[in-house]
Amino acid sequence: MSESSGATPASRPARPARASSTDVARLAGVSQKTVSRVMNEEPHVKDDVRRRVLQAAAELGYRRNNAARTLLSGRSRRIGVVALGSALYGPSSLLVALERAAHSTGYALSLANTFEDDPAEVLSAVDALLEQGVDGVVISEPIDMGDVSFAVDVPVLSLGHFPGLRAPRLITVGEEEDNAAAGAVATEHLLSLGHRTVRHVAGPQRWWSARGRVDGWRRALKVAGAEERPYLEGDWTPESGYRAGQELARDRDLTAVFVGNDDMAIGVIRALHEAGLSTPGDVSVVGFDDIPSAAYLVPSLTTVAQEFDTMARNGLTRLVRVIENPADEGPGDDTSTPRLVIRSSTAAPSR
Repeated sequence: MSESSGATPASRPARPARASSTDVARLAGVSQKTVSRVMNEEPHVKDDVRRRVLQAAAELGYRRNNAARTLLSGRSRRIGVVALGSALYGPSSLLVALERAAHSTGYALSLANTFEDDPAEVLSAVDALLEQGVDGVVISEPIDMGDVSFAVDVPVLSLGHFPGLRAPRLITVGEEEDNAAAGAVATEHLLSLGHRTVRHVAGPQRWWSARGRVDGWRRALKVAGAEERPYLEGDWTPESGYRAGQELARDRDLTAVFVGNDDMAIGVIRALHEAGLSTPGDVSVVGFDDIPSAAYLVPSLTTVAQEFDTMARNGLTRLVRVIENPADEGPGDDTSTPRLVIRSSTAAPSR
């Protein structure tokens, strides 16, 4: 899926286990049933007892376990989604695909957005969803948040890479290796056309997907015995692709470029054109994502398609199966086969 590298966020220690209603009852000197009555705002509880319970809950950081309550009365049939608040094509398309896939599962989605420059947002978002009593959580967090370790007490579907996450059942879809395989396919296509090497315009390296695509590009070059030149790093925008294209245009040996997403590829092609280099006559270009406009550019863009609908459908189906039958082992982690869409922006080298 497709902003610039920054400092690694400070390490965050694993959080202690949450206080229970029993802990609150012990500290307040009341029964667990009284704690439940106070938390449910039931009448006929003495004011001083209510104050003691609320004070004890505040001191312990107690939170009602709505998830457990819904399981007692029947599942909430609601899944929480933690997603990066972004208008970028990858994250926004995956979110739409999740909403579409949820209809077939019979579960509703609750969304909590996060922001790129605040690692604590993920933890707060998960807490907010658990407070709603969701049966499971989907984490669609594409950025390396640093040394963040935390546990979730319901099944989790992780769409990507999130080290430090623990859950009773953890399903992963769309790992870094999938992006590496896709990056290799894009690079191999250009090499198969006869290009001696392939330059790369990468996405921001805080993003797991961008790192995977760099790894795949390197892997394909190494297998082919082709020279690896330094990659350029963009921020997923056409503007950053344009700046990278201006730098690439000064490379007299340039004949092929693999770009980390289609928006940056658009900027690269524009810069090459302004430098007097045609695509694909002088320089072949491959993008990534297969955005809706890719087929209608001039030239139409060869790109690697992301199968968001398939990823969302398979992932949610597996998550629901685990929610409804915790003993179900199910299949292993999903891997996807990259799909290269060949159009007019790639051709054999003319020089």
